[in-house]
Amino acid sequence: MYDYNNLPTDKIIGQYNLIANFHKKFLAKFGVKLPELFTKDKKFTKNALVLVYLSMGYPKTKVASKTELTHFMREFYPDTADVQQARHLGAQDGWWIVAGGRDNIVEKVKRGYYKLHTLEQPYPGFKKGHREKDVSNWGEIKVAYGYRCATCGSREGEPHFHWPGTKTKLQQAHKDPNKPLVSGNIIPQCQKCNRADRNRWVYDYKGRVIKLADPLFVKNFDKEVRCKVYKILKKEFGE
Repeated sequence: MYDYNNLPTDKIIGQYNLIANFHKKFLAKFGVKLPELFTKDKKFTKNALVLVYLSMGYPKTKVASKTELTHFMREFYPDTADVQQARHLGAQDGWWIVAGGRDNIVEKVKRGYYKLHTLEQPYPGFKKGHREKDVSNWGEIKVAYGYRCATCGSREGEPHFHWPGTKTKLQQAHKDPNKPLVSGNIIPQCQKCNRADRNRWVYDYKGRVIKLADPLFVKNFDKEVRCKVYKILKKEFGE
């Protein structure tokens, strides 16, 4: 563990300005969202605090546990129970933050830990406009699917099929994560399926996987499968 707690205000502002400079130079063009530094009541925003914490020492950033991030956040928000910002800043807002237990392609990070990989490239597969929303017919979509997850069939408000101790909550999920989350590109998924997906796949309207959305995920396949993929692509495209 390492300790960047008790950071003075000027250090936080200085580190945020460093992040903002990298964002302007490398990430803004991809639509990566730079969080505001302050809230309306002049408190540091939670997203900014997490980015500051994870970017300390950049480019030689260190792995931080969720426990460390939560402890740091409680200096500013004492009632914080569990910090989720690192995960959201990654896949949703476009910052390349490696999370333990998923997508460990470029860093070896254990589950429950996070590491800022770079401020010069967006999160793999992130597309400008990716998080646009037009879900005025969300209720109609749920009705059309019988209030069930398109992937596993668990029904909203009832015990989950595979985690019976968990109540099913339907979320707005992409059919194709490389397109905006708008009408025609939405299927209902339970929190378990949506969380496990991580924008890796393209689904049909029945919630079945039909394509790979993020080509980098191929690196997670077994060596035998990667070799087969390589042979297929080599035959199609040549050397």
